[in-house]
Amino acid sequence: MPGTNAVIGGGGFHHVALKAKDFDRSVRFYVQALGFREKLRWGEGDGRAVMLDTGDGSCLEIFAGGKGDAPEGNLLHFALSTTNCDAAIERARAAGAPVTMEPQDVDIPSRPPVRVRLAFCKGPDGEAIEFFQE
Repeated sequence: MPGTNAVIGGGGFHHVALKAKDFDRSVRFYVQALGFREKLRWGEGDGRAVMLDTGDGSCLEIFAGGKGDAPEGNLLHFALSTTNCDAAIERARAAGAPVTMEPQDVDIPSRPPVRVRLAFCKGPDGEAIEFFQE
């Protein structure tokens, strides 16, 4: 479905980028544990990067060469849409991801209120991942 944002043209989520301390481990986690699909790959050594399709055309972009514990900028977390939050967090846990919040139902205090199911874990480089089930 094409985006409907007339101000910037198109719209919608394209990608989130992270810089991985262990590029191969990060790519393996997102492809094998979470089912992402490689869309593009380029570069060599610490200049390597990959664009992984999350399943709906939006992507996670991973760059090699990450160092230290401090992320660039202030990425709070990124949320992955799922139809089964419990199964998604179990796949991540089985792949070694530390679970920081077990699945739970949450009422978003919007008007009208919306009930969602969500869980959080840490990715291979400490990035916060939310599994979001509407």
